[in-house]
Amino acid sequence: MSENNKTTSIEEMRFRLLIDAVVDYAIYMIDPEGVIISWNSGARRFKGYEEAEILGQHFSRFYTDEDRAAGMPRRALDTAIGEGRFEGEGWRVRKDGTHFWCHVVIDPVFSPAGQLLGFAKITRDLTDRKMAEETLKQSEQQFRLLVQGVTDYAIYMLSPEGRVSNWNQGAQRIKGYRPEEIIGQHFSIFYTPEDRELGEPQRALEIATRVGRFENESWRMRKDGTRFLAHVVVDAIRGETGTLLGFAKITRDVTEAHEAQQALETTREALFQAQKMQAIGQLSGGIAHDFNNLLTVILGNLEIVRKRIGEDPKISRLLENATQGALRGVSLTQRMLAFARRQELKTEPVDIPQLVQGITGLLRSSLGPTVNIETRFPADLEAVLADSNQLELAVLNLATNARDAMPEGGSVTLSAQPEIVLEQNHSLVKPGRYVCLSVSDTGEGMDEATLSSAMDPFFTTKGLGKGTGLGLSMVHGFIEQLGGRFILKSTKGEGTRADLWLPVASADARIEPLEQPAETSRVPRLSVLVVDDDSLVLTSTSLLLEDLGHRVITAASGAQALALIDQGEVVDLIITDMAMPHMSGAELAHAIRVLKPDLPIILATGYAERLEGFAAQLPRLAKPFTQLNLVEIIALSIK
Repeated sequence: MSENNKTTSIEEMRFRLLIDAVVDYAIYMIDPEGVIISWNSGARRFKGYEEAEILGQHFSRFYTDEDRAAGMPRRALDTAIGEGRFEGEGWRVRKDGTHFWCHVVIDPVFSPAGQLLGFAKITRDLTDRKMAEETLKQSEQQFRLLVQGVTDYAIYMLSPEGRVSNWNQGAQRIKGYRPEEIIGQHFSIFYTPEDRELGEPQRALEIATRVGRFENESWRMRKDGTRFLAHVVVDAIRGETGTLLGFAKITRDVTEAHEAQQALETTREALFQAQKMQAIGQLSGGIAHDFNNLLTVILGNLEIVRKRIGEDPKISRLLENATQGALRGVSLTQRMLAFARRQELKTEPVDIPQLVQGITGLLRSSLGPTVNIETRFPADLEAVLADSNQLELAVLNLATNARDAMPEGGSVTLSAQPEIVLEQNHSLVKPGRYVCLSVSDTGEGMDEATLSSAMDPFFTTKGLGKGTGLGLSMVHGFIEQLGGRFILKSTKGEGTRADLWLPVASADARIEPLEQPAETSRVPRLSVLVVDDDSLVLTSTSLLLEDLGHRVITAASGAQALALIDQGEVVDLIITDMAMPHMSGAELAHAIRVLKPDLPIILATGYAERLEGFAAQLPRLAKPFTQLNLVEIIALSIK
């Protein structure tokens, strides 16, 4: 063998050994018809055939049935011949029938004379990569479906410049744009004109770029121009090298939550206000009760003194001044009781136009010539259930407040209209029929801070000594006691309107005629048991009764009064305080009625209490009372 042939043989052997040593690639030869004529260890490793099994077989056996039916093996060889190379990826079949994904290269092999000798075929198993790609693709698809399926959040991407690059269902629902309408648009379109003017869109992207994240709550615009409160998160998205790829933006419509929170805060504020007014009302009622006792003592003693000093003009003037001062105290106490909703009310059907007409003269003289008074009442306005005297006083209070708010003059309008409330949870009043009596003016009006405190007792914007601060609180308490509602509305510089919601009187309601007191001369000398836990009131009442000629027995408690009756004390009449510790006047009256069913009982009280049973039918003596009040109530009780 020549040296050249020997060298060639050695090189071929080395090449064959090299090819056979490759285990990551299947490298083999096929003849021009596609029959396998060589086989390396890589082909044996991942196709599963031994060399003896596969040599002489057609390479198409590695293709799937579908690819063979489609002529893929022949097409691959034709492509290699026609283009000088075939390269592609696809599924192939191992000896055991399992499939694997592979990358295939087929090169035609020609002789020096240009004759086709066959094909060199290199196959690489890419199944792991394919599975990873499929898993990633599936994951991306699932993620895309997940994002697209979210309807409560707007989730979308922005380019580094802030343009929308994709759009989910939540974004379409919340913002109103379809994908084809918004993709490619700058995201600043969602901002309000004010925020765009302030550069808020750019600021959001700048912060996200600098710190990686931007988050806030602010108003945004929908496609239809309406606004919604949005919670927004913008995250910067960067590549492996740190290059900014864009931004992920998540927006949630929190308008309902915001409105619910505001409603909750409003409810809490209303509850706080109601609790505050209730606490002040209880305090006012308690103070008024004690003050009434003091006024009862003062007025009673002044009456006794007046009778005993003779006709000295100087002393009479002093007594008259003292009496007028005490009566002012009575008026103040009545206002406090009205606010506390503890005044005695005589409710009856009241015709509002007729009531206003009756006080028109008083209104004109009180408001003065610079104030124009207008009335607007429908012809068929129903009567309301109210205390006419207290309603007159309420209207006068509101009118004089309006006058004081119009130092340069203006107009006061009194109007009314029927109202029907159907909803059980109405924010104003309980369901029913009402008449809304309004007193409005063209005065200075009030700011929000003043308006919020206007109905608080003792709050006044008038100068020192020019008002008690109880006018509006008295109206508020009076209307609430009737089962209505007092609403005050005002705008600074535009005037004030006071709405009095009054319940409509029932169709069968009628005014009961007042019973005329019996003649005082017909009242005989009586043995009167006076019961009161306040020693000053007890003494004053006793002096007034004794001055009328009655015999008086006193008791400082209900238990002491029952003990006197049990001991056989002769009693023709009992006058008992209502509010006493341990045993109230109503409880005492009930115990006495069991013992002596025919014994007349009078309840003396400084404010309206809710009584039940027979106690509600007993004569009531309102504190503070005068000697004439005593004469009238006694005559009424023993007739």
